[in-house]
Amino acid sequence: MDTAAVYAHFAGSQARNGGSPTYEDWALGVAADDDVRALLDTLPEPKRQPNLLFAAARLAGAPSGRWAAVRTWLLTAWPDVEREMRARATQTNEPRRCATLVPTLAAIDGPVALVEVGASAGLCLYPDRYSYLYTSPDGVRTRLDPADGPSEVLLPCDIEGPVPAGLPSAVTSPVPARLPDIVWRAGIDLNPLDVRDPGDLAWLEALVWPEHADRVETLRAAARVVAADPPRLVRADLLTGVADLVAAAPAEATVVVQSSAVLYYLTPAELAQFTATMEHLRRTRGVVWLSNEGWTVLPDVARKLPADADPQFILARDGEPVALTDPHGRSVRLL
Repeated sequence: MDTAAVYAHFAGSQARNGGSPTYEDWALGVAADDDVRALLDTLPEPKRQPNLLFAAARLAGAPSGRWAAVRTWLLTAWPDVEREMRARATQTNEPRRCATLVPTLAAIDGPVALVEVGASAGLCLYPDRYSYLYTSPDGVRTRLDPADGPSEVLLPCDIEGPVPAGLPSAVTSPVPARLPDIVWRAGIDLNPLDVRDPGDLAWLEALVWPEHADRVETLRAAARVVAADPPRLVRADLLTGVADLVAAAPAEATVVVQSSAVLYYLTPAELAQFTATMEHLRRTRGVVWLSNEGWTVLPDVARKLPADADPQFILARDGEPVALTDPHGRSVRLL
């Protein structure tokens, strides 16, 4: 799609469905604005995406409110915004996604060595350090806390569906009875972020959509948890770095490689290469691959969904869909 179509599509699908009237308005404004699109089209194609433009603009001081005021500011401040866009990438680190991963992750035989590709600041490497409040369709709420007590990070999530595969037959609830036993954790990113760095934390906050103040508070709380025990983050390409991290994991642990909203950025050839790597690691090392990606990203996974599925993100284990999830971790429907 050309730039106008990209922004129109973003407005009508992601922003509208994701609950951001501000970004819906801004994206429609860009789609109809020849002058702004001409500026965007001077950037490499991967740098033209709406989330990057809007976060960079907000980081550079864009006013809140309607597109007309933002447009006037943007045309004047473009050199500053362009500099941020060229230097940065969309690295949204949504800790709430852990709530949609935990029911499946907890069903994997542990102890677990957790590896995340596209880890950003590593906030999703700590599912065992957060607390969860799961709500079933009948309104029953179940709280799940770490073994050492409640966390300052409490992640609410609606949950429905059957018990994840691999659990004893006596288990009747999809809510896990315990958190995963994670004994080792590491992440890969082309540009790892450090939550102890005020600039990196400001960028993570700018990537949260304007209306989602609760997500900012959760991000800050998760950042404090991670800052107290920083993860191992490797600056590398996921295509070449994942095998090295898997090799470094403890031999006695089940290695789980998780990806969430990162494979979208790979070309078809790169995606095929990564999928082949994960299959090789599964066969030779017993690695479990959990992918939590948009429904168009892995077509072979999407084709296996039931006919009544209405996916946003699909959580899959080794290429087999196991749940439909909300991109911001608000809900999980186990299959």
